[in-house]
Amino acid sequence: MKIEFDHRMSSHCENGVTRNLLKHQGVDISEAMVFGIGAGLFFAYLPFIKLHGMPVFSFRPMPGHIFNHATKNLGIKVQSQKFRSPVKAMAKLDANLNDGIPTGMVVGVYHLSYFPPQYRFHFNAHNIVGMGKENNQYLISDPIMENVEKLSYEELVRVRFAKGTGSPKGKMYSIQCNKGLTDINTAIIKGIKKNVTQMLYYKGIVGIEGIEFLSKRIRKWPKKYGNKKSERFLGQIVRMQEEIGTGGAGFRFLYASFLQEAAQKFENTQLDKLSTDMTTIGDMWRAFAIDASRIYKNRSGEIGYNDVANSLYEIGQREKVLFTQLGKIVKSLD
Repeated sequence: MKIEFDHRMSSHCENGVTRNLLKHQGVDISEAMVFGIGAGLFFAYLPFIKLHGMPVFSFRPMPGHIFNHATKNLGIKVQSQKFRSPVKAMAKLDANLNDGIPTGMVVGVYHLSYFPPQYRFHFNAHNIVGMGKENNQYLISDPIMENVEKLSYEELVRVRFAKGTGSPKGKMYSIQCNKGLTDINTAIIKGIKKNVTQMLYYKGIVGIEGIEFLSKRIRKWPKKYGNKKSERFLGQIVRMQEEIGTGGAGFRFLYASFLQEAAQKFENTQLDKLSTDMTTIGDMWRAFAIDASRIYKNRSGEIGYNDVANSLYEIGQREKVLFTQLGKIVKSLD
């Protein structure tokens, strides 16, 4: 049993799974367009949540946000479930596959047997698609892998019910139909408005205020925690920005591509200009990561905590200007 499902690679798992599931239903849009309509750009500093004993820094909203908002803004019906029982979770997956429904799943990365060992870590928000079953092996479309992969029943249960922070609890989701599909331009406007709101108007430790708050905290780390712990915290930022899949600079580049596509659809040169500005901001995030990594690797030279804090603050101000301008532009598109 194998569903005729178009497995395509992407730069990020949830974007890719969403795009591929949409394409299966006849809605063929780019990963960048999925990301933008799904309001995927974000920032959060979450000191009260720990990963490997260190605070969490996120450059994207909660897992499932992009899929939920992209499908909602496109007017597409979906089904999503979590389970207490692995047996019931696998039975429901089998039923979907028997009915020819490709099914998204949230899994833990650490026990994914097809991942190279160096890429396995305790992260429970990876997205894959079940697209069939042959010889008791589940056929898996993982959008960050080149080819269709396979997992046994036992392996799939283990990753679907991975333990630790943010356990997926067997979560699975699917697109039911695309009837009543919203006009793509309307979906773009909805996605932009949501992203402007979550970057400009969410308070405290998220959005622009979250970036500014973290900048202030970084300045205090050496005195408060000492060099060793502060270096680990900086390393955690870089790891979550560049390696774990929470976006960082890469998501800024992806959002720039979305703005470029939106500019073409609306024939709007202002959106095109903001696309270029967002690419510059992505470059600034990459430069911040390089400088931060030099500090925790003791190769910083003259670069110190105040320098990376200043860089982060400047990034926040650039993003504040961009989203303020974007908010004004999107009002004219209605």
